[in-house]
Amino acid sequence: MPQVNVYNVKGEKVGQAELSDAHFGVEPKLNLVHEVVVAQEANARNTVANTKIRGEVSGGGKKPWRQKGTGRARHGSIRSPLWKGGGVTFGPRANRNFSVKINRKTKQKALFMLLSDRVNHEQLLVLDTLPVEVVKTTEAAKWIKQLPVGRRVIIVTAKSNPELVRMTRNIPNVRVTTVNALHVAELVNYQTILFEKDAIDAFEQLYK
Repeated sequence: MPQVNVYNVKGEKVGQAELSDAHFGVEPKLNLVHEVVVAQEANARNTVANTKIRGEVSGGGKKPWRQKGTGRARHGSIRSPLWKGGGVTFGPRANRNFSVKINRKTKQKALFMLLSDRVNHEQLLVLDTLPVEVVKTTEAAKWIKQLPVGRRVIIVTAKSNPELVRMTRNIPNVRVTTVNALHVAELVNYQTILFEKDAIDAFEQLYK
């Protein structure tokens, strides 16, 4: 059964927490984790570029000249893609679909693998209590600095904690999330995952 260190806000080690093998003791497979990250990033992608086809460009309702007898090539509209100011052929469209289907069990397994990998590399820690009595950014920055965390840290809470979010939202490279909002594509961007003590039980119950 894997174990992780438990720290207080002073950065002192106060014990160890035992984790579930089913959630934090899974053998990591990088190809599966990569597959899930690519799918989640694709599903979050928004289409911005959108070109107009010839039917969407304004004007061009009248045939520019008669079909025969002018010596020029035949044309039906000045908004043809052949003309300057006309529509665009095969340009990017807003209705493009980048979504990738991925199974729920596959996403869960990749999440367990990533968390297990962080446990193996001592990049997953547990905080015994979250001090939110004084809701100030300086207070949060002070106790985060005392913990053995990397440059980028994500704090996982059992439930929504607006006070902690306000305390940390102006600290660079620090983010707060809840156990039911965890996903692989976000976690891979953080060097350290800091679980609130109650969040461990909440996570294991959520994916029981």
